[in-house]
Amino acid sequence: MNAVKRVIIIVLDSMGVGELPDAAEYGDEGSNTLANTAQAVGGLSLPHMQKLGLGNITAIEGVPSCDEPLGAYGRMAEASKGKDTTTGHWEIAGIYSPRPLPTYPNGFPKELIEEYEWRIGRKTLGNYPRSGTVIIQELGEEHVRTGYPIVYTSADSVFQVAAHEEVIPIEELYRICQIAREMLVGEHAVGRVIARPFVGEPGNFVRTERRKDFSLSPPEPTLLDRLVAAGHPVMGVGKIEDIFAHRGLSQSVHSPNNMACIDQTLAFMKESQRGLIFTNLVDFDMLWGHRNNPQGYANGLQDFDRRLLEIMDAMMAQDVLFLTADHGNDPTTPSTDHSREYVPLLAYGSAVKPGVNLGTRETFADLGATVAELLGIEPLPFGTSFAGEILRG
Repeated sequence: MNAVKRVIIIVLDSMGVGELPDAAEYGDEGSNTLANTAQAVGGLSLPHMQKLGLGNITAIEGVPSCDEPLGAYGRMAEASKGKDTTTGHWEIAGIYSPRPLPTYPNGFPKELIEEYEWRIGRKTLGNYPRSGTVIIQELGEEHVRTGYPIVYTSADSVFQVAAHEEVIPIEELYRICQIAREMLVGEHAVGRVIARPFVGEPGNFVRTERRKDFSLSPPEPTLLDRLVAAGHPVMGVGKIEDIFAHRGLSQSVHSPNNMACIDQTLAFMKESQRGLIFTNLVDFDMLWGHRNNPQGYANGLQDFDRRLLEIMDAMMAQDVLFLTADHGNDPTTPSTDHSREYVPLLAYGSAVKPGVNLGTRETFADLGATVAELLGIEPLPFGTSFAGEILRG
């Protein structure tokens, strides 16, 4: 199918569109990140996503369905277990995860922490689930006094290490996180080890942008690996490089926020006319979903929608754009964790038939399978392509 030479995937991190049938098993009944956010703020204005068919996927206050959408639209269910960033992105890229990555609602086992302390030559503080912005206020002063790094987790499969940049220099923080990554295998193979540097004084500690993720490597070749092996350029934007453990990428730029990621996506669109551009917009999840901030989430959606027009205008005739998400994170529920939800699926481009209803896909991997077919590589082992449904004859 050489009518398409370049694919752009933009993941609006956590923009779920309604609870999955098994949401109750995860404590996520009633979650609908997009619809509940819209209701909480009195309606959204997303005219460009609306024209692509966003309002045709689910009922969204302020974003009605479109009689003649410009794109194809649908939603995807997560076949993998869990609701993690890592497994969500891996599934998009063709990897099915039959077991959820491990989480630690009561902190990490005592023997694991003791081994970690022995390996890094320091005691640690914390070892309980907490918001990163909260735990540095709780333990930051003791950390500065003792020099002990702060270890914590969340509902996600993460082992996080926070340290003041003037107490534990940034390269040393990265080193001790790499040690944790090497330790956390087998039953304790968490999705990500995250370095969380901060600065400031007691009562006013703030995290810096020098966060670094040390991700679990995908268990088998992904769509990205297969595209690179076939000679296609693959460009990652945002935390894509971390999620895929720096595998399967020709180039990557870890832009720190949504607007910088959109800038970099547009830059890559100017640089290369073929292959895959894979972008993650993290602010929806990190800044607004996890912090139960529906107004911030709504503002971020509207900011993205305004810039979506720039992306659409920059597209060439042989481009296909996909908008989707990796899980939910409903900012209107009591939980501050990810939510087990369907994710949206929007496809747009000159080669895409407008108005095609793709229905409910059984797995995120259908997107990866479609990209594989569009770019002319061998089918992925998991997922069913819908390329034939969306391409113009």
